[in-house]
Amino acid sequence: MPKVSSVVVPYATYLRVYEPLAAFPEPERGYWERYARRPDRPSYQEELRRSLADLLPTPPIPVPVHESGDAFVTDVGGVVCVCPWRTRLRGWQALGDLAEELPPSVLDAVLPPLVRHQAGQDYERWLARHPDARPWIRTATWQVPLNWFVLVSDEEREYAKGSAEEAPLLRYRTPMAQARRRVARGLRTLRDTIEEGPLIDGLLDVGRWLEEFHPRSLVELDYGGLVHTLPAEELEGDHSAADVAYGIDALRRGDATAAGEAYGRLVERWRAVQDRRSAN
Repeated sequence: MPKVSSVVVPYATYLRVYEPLAAFPEPERGYWERYARRPDRPSYQEELRRSLADLLPTPPIPVPVHESGDAFVTDVGGVVCVCPWRTRLRGWQALGDLAEELPPSVLDAVLPPLVRHQAGQDYERWLARHPDARPWIRTATWQVPLNWFVLVSDEEREYAKGSAEEAPLLRYRTPMAQARRRVARGLRTLRDTIEEGPLIDGLLDVGRWLEEFHPRSLVELDYGGLVHTLPAEELEGDHSAADVAYGIDALRRGDATAAGEAYGRLVERWRAVQDRRSAN
């Protein structure tokens, strides 16, 4: 469990993929093999701290000058798996989403237009040389996208309240093969029962992303910084993956009433989270 830090935690959630070392070509595989043996690997909080530190200079640094050589590491049945941070790539991609999240005046104050323009040009040049690049981590703020819950089950839920020394934890971990099967089943049901829309589009997008990785990878859905703003009783009672699975199963059975009730629980829960965002 991550240590409690004095860093102000952005209320972000994460969808991560940990790939086995065999998925990486040499010499990158050798690098991650050596990296995984290091006792001083940085934590989740350290990744966050470094990102925040880049925003402090004037002008701010929206994207790191060099790509991160760090990763999260875990053991899956005796197989070492890594999730590279790829902070620079994720920074470029996040810049493209800011215009939809912030009013123009706020965006210009946080990241001046000249800074954003230069970063955009850098990304275009880099992408021309790395057309197949993709991140191992997806991020959302003040929410967990509902399509992420399709990938996991309530039985895979891990929750710990935390303490003075340890931060709370709420996450799901599932094998890649299982996540892909759930996406496929969910898409079949949704396409047969509801109109095309954001839920189907989002599930298609995340399904295509999962196909980019080794079939023996591990998928992790992590509530990340949200655990620091939601009361313990709300975290303990949050079984959104179960509600999503129940709703899809109800649609499959033709029980629109039950599906509507499950959707209502999800909307109420996540609207309350969004209300906290407005209050801050």
